[in-house]
Parts: sequence; C-alpha cells; structure tokens
Amino acid sequence: MCGIVGYVGERDAKPILLNCLKRLEYRGYDSCGIAIVGGRLKAFKNKGRVNELEKTLPEVKGKIGIGHTRWATHGEPSEENAHPHTDCEGKIAVVHNGIITNFLDLRERLSRKGHKFRSETDTEVIPHLVEDNLKGSLLEAVEEALSQMKGSYAFAVIMEGHEGIICARKESPLIIGIGDGEFFLSSDIPGVLGYSDRVLILEDNDLAVIDKNGIRIFNRGREVARKIEKIQWTLEEAEKGGFEHFMLKEIYEEPRMLSILLGEKVSFTEPSIEMEIRNRDFSEVLLTGCGTSYHASLIGKFYFEAMGIPARVELASELGSSGFIPKNSLVVAVTQSGETMDTLRALKKAKERGLRTLAITNVVESSITRIADEVLYIRAGPEICVAATKSFLAQLLCLYLLSLYFGEPHPSQLEALLDDLARLPSRMEEILEEAEIKEISRLISRYESMFFVGRGINFPTALEGALKMKEISYIHAEGCPAGELKHGPLALLTEKTPVVGVLSHDGTYESSLSNLKEIKARKSPLIVVCPDDEIEAEKCSDQVIKVPQINPYLFPFTASVALQLLAYHVAHERGCEIDYPRNLAKSVTVE
Repeated sequence: MCGIVGYVGERDAKPILLNCLKRLEYRGYDSCGIAIVGGRLKAFKNKGRVNELEKTLPEVKGKIGIGHTRWATHGEPSEENAHPHTDCEGKIAVVHNGIITNFLDLRERLSRKGHKFRSETDTEVIPHLVEDNLKGSLLEAVEEALSQMKGSYAFAVIMEGHEGIICARKESPLIIGIGDGEFFLSSDIPGVLGYSDRVLILEDNDLAVIDKNGIRIFNRGREVARKIEKIQWTLEEAEKGGFEHFMLKEIYEEPRMLSILLGEKVSFTEPSIEMEIRNRDFSEVLLTGCGTSYHASLIGKFYFEAMGIPARVELASELGSSGFIPKNSLVVAVTQSGETMDTLRALKKAKERGLRTLAITNVVESSITRIADEVLYIRAGPEICVAATKSFLAQLLCLYLLSLYFGEPHPSQLEALLDDLARLPSRMEEILEEAEIKEISRLISRYESMFFVGRGINFPTALEGALKMKEISYIHAEGCPAGELKHGPLALLTEKTPVVGVLSHDGTYESSLSNLKEIKARKSPLIVVCPDDEIEAEKCSDQVIKVPQINPYLFPFTASVALQLLAYHVAHERGCEIDYPRNLAKSVTVE
C-alpha cells in the first residue's frame, strides 16, 4: 500500500526524499510528507500528491530524513492523517506501512498517561510508544515499542540528536539501498532506482539501524547478516520514456517483454521448456491470486486442463475458508508484487497443511519467494501504473509454459504449440497499431455502465477487460459469462448499456455468436473483439475490433492487448487520472 523512503548520507535529504517518493506514488497518493533532521527535526505534510507538497516546502537542510506517500486505511485522506507522525514534543517522527491491530488499546493507555493524539491513524501510536519508552537509547525504545505492537508493519523512525534511521518490518516490504557512503530506504525497488543498484531486503521481524557508519540488522535480539542483491531493473525502465502515461508505455512493452521471457524459458530448436522446477508429483493444481492475478489464474486453469491436469482456482482471500484444501495438490500463488497480503496468507495456509507450493511473481526476493517451495519469475520489469497490463500477460505466459512443462505433450504437439508462441509477439505488435480502437473509445466514453461477456477461456478474458475499464475510466463495467445473460443480466441491457463481446474460433464459437445476437436484439451498442478472419460477428455488431488469428488458447493474449488499449483510450477521453486511479494502490499489503 503506502510508500516509505529514507535517506542517510552527506547530501541534502530533501530533494532525494521527494524524488524517491514520486517513484513510489503507485503505492498510494492520498497524502504525503517528509521529516528531516538537520539539528532540529522538521516535518512537512499535506493532502494530495508529492508535486503539491514540493511546491509548499521551505528551504530545509539536513542529511537524514524519511518520507511517506499514503494509501488511506485508518482515517480519511487529510493533512492531519498524513505521515510522518510525531510524538508530543515533535522530536520523534515515524512513517509506517501496514496496520497496528491493537492501536486502540495502545492509544487509550497512552492517552491516560498524558499523550496527545492529533490524527485518526493507527500509525500515530508508534512515535508515542517510542517516546513513552525513551529511557536510554532510541534503539532500546524502538525495541520496547515493538514488543507492545501487534499487526503488520514496515516503519522508519528518526529523532532529534540521533544520527541515523531505525527501521523494522513484519509482513510489509522494506529494502535498504546501498550507495557510496550513503543509504536509501524504500518500500520497493523503484524508490531507489537512480541512486543505488545494490539492496538489502529486510526479512520478517528484522530491525535495522542505519547511520553513516553502515547498517546493522537484528532479528529477535540477535544480529544477523542479509545478502546484498544486485538490482536488474534500470531507471529508464521505470520512467515514461516519452509516453504520456505509464500504462500506455507498459502496453507497448508487452511484445518485447514476452519475447525476452520466451527466450529464457523456451528452446525452439529442440523443442523444450526450460524451468528449474521439480517434475509433476501432484494430482491437482490449485491456483490462487487476487484481482488481475486471479483472472490470470482462471485462464491458467484452461491451460492445465488442456494438458490433462486437473485444476481449480480460488480467490486468495477465500482459500481454505471452507476448511478444505485437497491433499496432494500443487498450490500455485500468482502475484505481481509478491507482497499481496491475502496471497501470502493463502500460501502460508497451504504450507501449514504440508502442500507443495509454487509462486509466480515479478519481484525478486519479495516476501512470497521466502514462503514458496519454488518460484517462477515473470520477468516483466517495473510496472508503475496501478492497473496491471504487461504483468498480466507475463503471468499468462508463465502459466501456459508451466502447463506444457508439467503436461509433457508429444514432441510433435509441443513443436506446433511453440511455433504458435514464437509468432505471438509479432501478432501483438499488429494490435498496437489498431486505429479503430481509439475511435471506438470515443463512443464508449459517453456511457456510465457496460458489460463484457465471453464463454470458455474468453470469460476470464472478459472479466479482466471489465476490471481494466472500471479501474481507470470509472465506468461501471461488469464481466459476465455470455451463457448467463438469460439468467438475469439481460434485464439491464438497453440502448444506454454497451456490451463488449470476446469471440474466438474455439468450441464455444456457435453458442457465443448466438449470445451476441441476443444482446443486439436488446438494442445495446455491441462491440466484438474477434479474429481478423471473422465474418459473422460483423453482421450482428455495431463495431468490431479485429485481432490477428491465433491458436484459441493464445487468444486471451491478443484480445487482452486490445481491451487494455480500449480501457486506456476511454479513460483518456474522459480525462481520468490513468496511472493512479482513485482509491487504489498497486500492492495491497493489508487486509
């Protein structure tokens, strides 16, 4: 959720903190703030984006500081609820990501002792706890405060007279970037890009002391060492590169990204799938994820079942709610960030039951990689826009390759399937030049409610199309199985309710076409995403978005590119904040 940054070094902290915060706004942008120690501690914060805070800041000097960009959980977005939060005397400042579950009890106890609170947040109890326990060193006070706190957290503390930062994490990500005689704190890798290409990734229950002499890390009172990781991403990858929005840039990166991933995982000459994963030793695949990752999992189910492998899908937040998880299952957790709280907890639950676990994620050394038995990286690079695009297609490709790896099709069949995959990036590039999508977006932008429908593998593709539309354009968009229209949704269709149908040449073609005709009979504006050789759909639709013909199992790739572009252009037409949609954050690290 929220983004945390920090700096200790010989440079002025203010511009560094602001730059790092701007790169983390995908984690939250309701409000923001910084605190700097330069003799005295000074804190500045406001409701709104980092650029707005920057305009109001006075000249402030100091070589130690922390910053925060917020996604509101406890307390509405406001200047009072923005971080950093301070103690009664304004000498201790804290930024925090996570939820302190016992904050009401702590707040009541501290209030009885005379502490004054100014916000509605759970975070504010932390500086007051530290202040209340400050009888010796700041480190001892933080350790005592931690012993009284329950919940999840990544937080950083600075104090007047203390020459450094103390930080800690539990179930929320926190990394330390290592520079030349300086150190950077961040919730995520993009926050330190351009300043450092080496990071220490803190683990659960780590407590770190950062000062000009270096870094000391403790875990449950014992000093520990953490491995220094080399960052593979570049600053250029995390910037817009001439595009108006990150979302559009990331859509245009999809063909190249898939080509790179194919080059890593596929030998086209043999042919074979190359993965450092154990062979099949399970009876069923159980896929789990949230949001876009859940939709990828739904499509992945079709891939595994096509290879004769039983598969089912559960929302991570619901996994095991019935108390039942089949024995001898391979639990595959899909998450872009590797930090999604519900997905982490679902995987932990599977581990507790002795099941084999596999994580599909984008972020090296993220929390989920420490829980799963095995990891498959999607290699999508930085994805800054809150709405997932290229990571979704990378997840699909990894699931498809995984199904082929476990399914072990006959060499001739595998060769044919890989030939289709080899052509996929160029097919996607053709869609990027589709001018009609922009024209159709002008039609859709006038409406406030719409449906996306499909059958079979095209139903989860429709769900993802609806999610993209509602996320960034704020049009109410509902994904629906085309065969379920007669069981209720048809009542909502009028000339003011456009419908996007996803149609491919698979076993559902005839029934899907019949459903599209039913829609048109209700006078709803109908847009159909279909292969470029499709004729019948043109006869019953108002608009057609044609994508290159391809293996029906790969149709979700090409159709999704078209649907992503459609959502983008509709949102642009409506003047929406595309990269940072309201109320949403990239990484959901709290319940």
